[in-house]
Amino acid sequence: MLALSCWMGQAVQAQSKHAFALSKTDFLLDGKPFQMISGEMHPARIPHEYWRHRIQMAKAMGCNTIAAYVFWNYHEPVKGQFDFSTGNHNIAEFIKIAQQEGMWVLLRPGPYVCAEWEFGGLPPYLLQTPDIKVRCMDPHYMEAVTRYVEHLAAEVKPLLVTNGGPVVMMQIENEYGSYGNDKTYLNALKDLWIKQGINIPFYTADGPTSYMLEAGGVDGAAIGLDSGGSEADFEAAKKQNPNVPAFSSESYPGWLTHWGEQWQRPGIEGISKEVKFLMDTKRSFNLYVIHGGTNFGYTAGANSGGKGGYEPDVTSYDYDAPINEQGSATPKYQALRQLIGSYLPKGKKLPPVPAPIPTITIPAINLTSFTSVWDHLPQAVQTPQPKPFEAFGQDYGFMLYKTTLIGHKSGKLTIRDLHDYATVFLNGKYIGKLDRCLGEKTIDIPASDVKDPVLEILVEGMGRINFAEAIIDRKGITDRVVLNGMTLMNWEVYGLPMTEKYVQELTPSASNAAKPGQFYKATFQLDKTGDTYIDMSNYKKGIVWVNGHNLGRYWEIGPQKRLYCPAPWLKKGENTIVVFDLHQEAAAPVSGATAL
Repeated sequence: MLALSCWMGQAVQAQSKHAFALSKTDFLLDGKPFQMISGEMHPARIPHEYWRHRIQMAKAMGCNTIAAYVFWNYHEPVKGQFDFSTGNHNIAEFIKIAQQEGMWVLLRPGPYVCAEWEFGGLPPYLLQTPDIKVRCMDPHYMEAVTRYVEHLAAEVKPLLVTNGGPVVMMQIENEYGSYGNDKTYLNALKDLWIKQGINIPFYTADGPTSYMLEAGGVDGAAIGLDSGGSEADFEAAKKQNPNVPAFSSESYPGWLTHWGEQWQRPGIEGISKEVKFLMDTKRSFNLYVIHGGTNFGYTAGANSGGKGGYEPDVTSYDYDAPINEQGSATPKYQALRQLIGSYLPKGKKLPPVPAPIPTITIPAINLTSFTSVWDHLPQAVQTPQPKPFEAFGQDYGFMLYKTTLIGHKSGKLTIRDLHDYATVFLNGKYIGKLDRCLGEKTIDIPASDVKDPVLEILVEGMGRINFAEAIIDRKGITDRVVLNGMTLMNWEVYGLPMTEKYVQELTPSASNAAKPGQFYKATFQLDKTGDTYIDMSNYKKGIVWVNGHNLGRYWEIGPQKRLYCPAPWLKKGENTIVVFDLHQEAAAPVSGATAL
């Protein structure tokens, strides 16, 4: 019971300094054993207007700590250009809110984080270096890592527990034992943080197997177990290093979902059993995730399994977490709140659950044809053979590859290798699609009566792989295009990152209205705002922008047909929605619903 009395009596006080340390068996707060009951959430996935609400939700469920990933690529999208101040980028503000709400903070800065996030948080500009190696002592990589550590350390150093802040521990790398074994690299990361004045305890996080713990461990760092749900797991940690405490750094109330799957719904029983074990044995733990949020824009990652060795994640990061995507308490939340609350000292109660964020429905919005991607192509770049996005300095979105067929003019076309989804056109007419998820690489090019047929391949990058050995995942056409064994040469390449600025600057046109790759648009009126979900059931595959905000991808294969649109992105009065669809041939209505 000692640990949870700490929960009530050791709320974080901005004006007073605390001490946080490791003993052989315990985490020590001001010299006394302290049980961290942590809920993880990611500032980049939650509209900043809702940060406080989500932290209060975690507190009301019984948490005394917030764990947060920092996504490097979110804060340094362009080499050397950092953003730690605007909107969701303000990590220091998130940490300060946690402190104001009486919560401690576990910081998970990577540089690699996994997290079902694009490239596991690594910035795509790294992939402009053709032979780069990541998560090791490669000099190009380490130069970039050093710059990131220096900038992030400057933001968080004033917020460390040693400086009166709430940040008690920092993770080194992430699940490194599942990827590599470069101890020099892990220790170099630790030394980089120390050199920047990060003087709090460190921890690592790995699966509870001996080889992962050995390859991923760092001397002197606490051992995180992903997850630690049994005495055997904790024994494995003790065997690896008996001189530091271990905790369950990722206990999973939910799980991730890929496109084309059913929603992952792990249920309540498994996590309740694990949390009861951890509470009974007074072990610290972190719920990954207590609240998932949303992969807005192009931020969703992918895994390397499935039929084609590629499984992209859906836009929603609801994760079947205790707090759902829009911030509401689920039955899982109530069960865990009741369970954790049962360990409180007599007479102590958890704070009340915050009121949910108001939601609204929106009646059918009748979109109309607006323009096409074909009417808004940028200047072409000439290249002998196709190259990936990164070779042209492009991170996300789409790219059009165009060539004239000489010699072979029909037959079997093979793309090596397609990353990730292509629509193929001959003489301006759509002939089919290729989908990396399904392992599709070849398509039949029909004979035509055109003397010099024109081949166009519009490629969508659907999120870089974020876990295991395949994380070097450049986008677009990464090698060659072959027709009946002949390598096709002399290409025009059109970069289409489809930024919010590009979409806002589109002008109406109708000269290619019958060619798939269309934009649809509408304005709609609201007399009040609230959270809503834009229902895309009438569309096939594409992206949605509301008032300039990229809500993310939708795809008719599901399971996700509705995209979360938070209230702060809506306005009383006139609002604008723009849809880009790769396949849709006619405008169709959309509407706003109250739930995923």
